[in-house]
Amino acid sequence: MLLLGIGYDIHRLVEGRKLFLGGIEFDSPVGLLGHSDADVVLHAICDALLGAAALGDIGEHFPDDDPRWKGISSALLTGKVMELIREKGLKVNNVDVMVLAQRPRLGPKKGEMRQKVAQLLGISPERVNIKATTMEGLDAIGRGEAIATQAAVTLLSA
Repeated sequence: MLLLGIGYDIHRLVEGRKLFLGGIEFDSPVGLLGHSDADVVLHAICDALLGAAALGDIGEHFPDDDPRWKGISSALLTGKVMELIREKGLKVNNVDVMVLAQRPRLGPKKGEMRQKVAQLLGISPERVNIKATTMEGLDAIGRGEAIATQAAVTLLSA
């Protein structure tokens, strides 16, 4: 059986934070504001995974008012979500990600992001697609104030 899940996340860019996207640190004067490291790519993927498995959403599993998750790496959160996926007898088939960001340019790091996401999900990098688009100067993303991500995941019965 093939199961489909979608995910979305958005966080504000602020000074004084490191920028992580897809588990990779970017050299940037600003980072994403959030309770964890605020990696919008991994958060959207986690929500897509949880949705496909009918396991709720990332906020239910890792609430932002729980001090255990303060500053935690989203790669670790993704690992915890993958444990839930495996416990249900499911495995990841593929993931498709769209990052909406005016900055930074993702091109130079897309390959590294694909490798990291594949590693976290236990699949081949050929089953991970990462795309990026700008907002042409429109809204908070286009003004460089935020980054958002949409993700779609398919899961298979193991």
